[in-house]
Amino acid sequence: MPAVELAVRETGQGHPVVLLHGFISGAATWDGFAVELAARGMRVIAVEQRGHGESSRPGVYSLEALRDDVLGVLDRLGLERVDLVGHSMGGAVALLTAAHRPAAVRRLVIEDTPALGGMPPAAPGEPDPTEPEHDPGFDWRMITPILDAFRAPSPGFADLLKRIDAPTLLLWGGAASHVTREHIDLMAGAIPDCSVTEIPVGHRIHSLAPSEFAAEVLPFLCDG
Repeated sequence: MPAVELAVRETGQGHPVVLLHGFISGAATWDGFAVELAARGMRVIAVEQRGHGESSRPGVYSLEALRDDVLGVLDRLGLERVDLVGHSMGGAVALLTAAHRPAAVRRLVIEDTPALGGMPPAAPGEPDPTEPEHDPGFDWRMITPILDAFRAPSPGFADLLKRIDAPTLLLWGGAASHVTREHIDLMAGAIPDCSVTEIPVGHRIHSLAPSEFAAEVLPFLCDG
């Protein structure tokens, strides 16, 4: 297995909060929210996941590999109990992390994440992505395996979510998002302690409605 090095953006002191960005995004997407968390006395660790930005591009991509990367960050930094915040793909990685090591997660925030197996399959004849001429800021080889992870049938997904011990806040971008209410209801019904909040601005809630996002998430993490 290729060695993987992850870029991390860290600020603040206090209880650790790990932030996981979405597909073909990057850790910098959390910069504004990280400042707010740090001001509330939290230690913020924004992880640039494999295949993205300054992190390694090993050519091996799966949600389980990204989960193991997060667990490796916790171990490397000596973090026994954290809060996890994940957007889209990062939300799926956060769910898998919390299910795999429940005792390590105190609180969990999932932002507009599709249920595994809930995305429609690729259209017949849809071509595989081809390598772009210029570096787009992520590894193009990641596209197919990550999308396939959301498209492939996942009959055990709901049972996996039942292992999560952490109180969970599930944010949905509403009808403007490609994530359906069916996805949200499936996850909310499986996670033992889960509340749902709709912020109807579309998929990138923390970017499109940062004030509304912070108003929901900061009290959940900092005052809980």
